[in-house]
Amino acid sequence: MFLKRLRLTLDMIKFEHSVFALPFALTGALLALRESAFHVDRPGWKLLWIVVAMVSARSAAMAFNRLVDADIDARNPRTKIRHIPAGLLSRSFGWGFTIASSLLFFFASWELNQLCLRLAPLALGVVFVYSFTKRFTRFAHLVLGFALGIAPAAAWIAVRGSLDARILLLTAAVTFWTAGFDIIYSCQDYEFDSDAGLHSIPRFLGLAGALRVARVLHVLMIASLLLLVWLLHLGAIAIAGIVAVAALLIYEHGLVKPTDFSRVNAAFFTMNGWVSVLFFVFWAADIYFHASSV
Repeated sequence: MFLKRLRLTLDMIKFEHSVFALPFALTGALLALRESAFHVDRPGWKLLWIVVAMVSARSAAMAFNRLVDADIDARNPRTKIRHIPAGLLSRSFGWGFTIASSLLFFFASWELNQLCLRLAPLALGVVFVYSFTKRFTRFAHLVLGFALGIAPAAAWIAVRGSLDARILLLTAAVTFWTAGFDIIYSCQDYEFDSDAGLHSIPRFLGLAGALRVARVLHVLMIASLLLLVWLLHLGAIAIAGIVAVAALLIYEHGLVKPTDFSRVNAAFFTMNGWVSVLFFVFWAADIYFHASSV
């Protein structure tokens, strides 16, 4: 019974999708270590607690989202099979899981440093607020992007105990990237959102217009990364990583058309998983080789 409920819970929060933001958080941590010349107390311990904080915050946010949206999900043919509307998990269990994940997040923040702990309520507030935004603003996609985008800045703070404005370019890059692919994904709910009075870029601009906005946001992501490379004096491997990300995004946009979203899951899940993982691999390699040559 416990294992079944655990499996259902991990499926409800799409635990495997932690791969979207976690590599960017770890990149933020590695960049902070690089700026500190790797003179940081117990760096492995910090990286462990950054992972715990990231995963627990995302788990709390996903469970909260499923609770807040349960009634809407029940009316949407695409989402009515989700765990709470389908009766596979109860609302009380969802609230218990949300509270437990939140407490774990606060504990991980406390283990990192005092600034992380003081900022923890704000970070959790941002990821919780997202769940309400599609009820009143078409910019909900950007709020979701920012909710994921704060992860690399938070990881920087976890390592250095302070914020450097340059890392906010990575926050911007993740925000633009996430908002772009969320717009693509939300296109499949265009008719339901219109009927239900929910707000989104596809509902506001139509499907073709929404895809154009997604392309612009992904161009802004690449521009933010290039500027960050320049400001942090990163090398050729980091630039190669940006080229790889750009190529994947071009391919992602080729998978969807205003009249055909049959491959939207491949565009959303597969391509964006590769974007985050390859980005981390290239930038981690650049940081490693730079450190080895010093």
